[in-house]
Order: sequence, then C-alpha cells, then structure tokens
Amino acid sequence: MNKTELVAAIADATKLDKKAAAAALDAFTSIVTKELEADNKVQIVGFGTFEVSQRPAREGRNPRTGETMKIAATKAPKFKAGKALKDAIN
Repeated sequence: MNKTELVAAIADATKLDKKAAAAALDAFTSIVTKELEADNKVQIVGFGTFEVSQRPAREGRNPRTGETMKIAATKAPKFKAGKALKDAIN
C-alpha cells in the first residue's frame, strides 16, 4: 500500500474527503518526525511505539578494498509493534 492508497483508505474509513485525509496523514507523520527529532518517543497504545535508536561508532570494512574505516555514530528511527497489532497479525 502506498501513500495514495492509504489516504483513500483513511478517507473511506472516516468519511472524510481525500484532501482532509491527506492533511491528517501529513500532520501525523510531521508530528511523529518532530518528536523523534527531539529524542522523544511516540506511543500509540495497542498499535506500537516509535522511538529513536542510538547506533554507536564502529569500525567497518570497505568491501571493495578491504581496508578498515570508521563509521560514525548515528540515530535511527525504530518502530516496536504493540501487543494488539502483533495479535491481529498472528
């Protein structure tokens, strides 16, 4: 499912027009992004938790030359599914 299909599904489920559904989806993604940028987590009970994962600096290898190189520490977004979502899938 892509964004256009998701917007259409939200519009059908909520009886909103597609423009309002797209605005709601954009607002949701924007708010989650801002919270993760501030190192906060967003928890939706029954669905899951969006949080930031810290990846430490490490040494890696260039696959072409085989020489070692330093890989900087990074942050990565992470989603952990909630119990209700896991139960619905299984």
